[in-house]
Amino acid sequence: MMMILKTGSYWLALIGVTLLALAGCESIPSMGGDDIAADGDKAPVVADAPVQAAPDYLIGPLDQLQIFVWRAPELSTNVTVRPDGRISTPLVEDMMAADKTPSELANDIEQVLGSYVKKPEVTVIVNQFSSTFDQQVRVLGEAQKPVALPYQNGMTVLDVMVAVGGLTEFAAGNKAILYRGQGANRKAYRLRLDDLMRKADVQANVPVLPGDVILIPESFW
Repeated sequence: MMMILKTGSYWLALIGVTLLALAGCESIPSMGGDDIAADGDKAPVVADAPVQAAPDYLIGPLDQLQIFVWRAPELSTNVTVRPDGRISTPLVEDMMAADKTPSELANDIEQVLGSYVKKPEVTVIVNQFSSTFDQQVRVLGEAQKPVALPYQNGMTVLDVMVAVGGLTEFAAGNKAILYRGQGANRKAYRLRLDDLMRKADVQANVPVLPGDVILIPESFW
């Protein structure tokens, strides 16, 4: 049967077909609702997928950081993490920033500045993210702006959908799938995006984790 795409590009459709094939015809547990089989049939009700503890964001190369040193504006600065993962700030030379949380980096800077400043208090803020895939949440298919988003602590599906501008008019939101994990540990969960975005069903809002991929298929009828 020939199907004509109403919107989206060829490569997004190809990715969608590939990801859907990974799920096969097995029952996909629904996050925030009943299990739904891949063909749309209802499966036995199960508990919601367990909420995992979300890791803190890890700084990566090319991230743009704001380094604020309280009561020391001459030591405060904005800096971009170099490709080698290091930064240099006033009085701090070639410090490794990559793979640290902002709090960890702030503590390390405080240790160095302690030789020059009495009890320094440092705050590190990530102004622009250029993180690797395992620190992103990616949205494919029938979103208004399919993009890769930097993960932020406490992020939910609703936060993601607001960031991508919501669903297109052709989206089959309640057939959306969230893929989590890699290889043999990869799991798929059905999302209820129509219920969340168009019916304001807050029970359909669930946490996301770094590395999650959300596929929103197109409705063909």
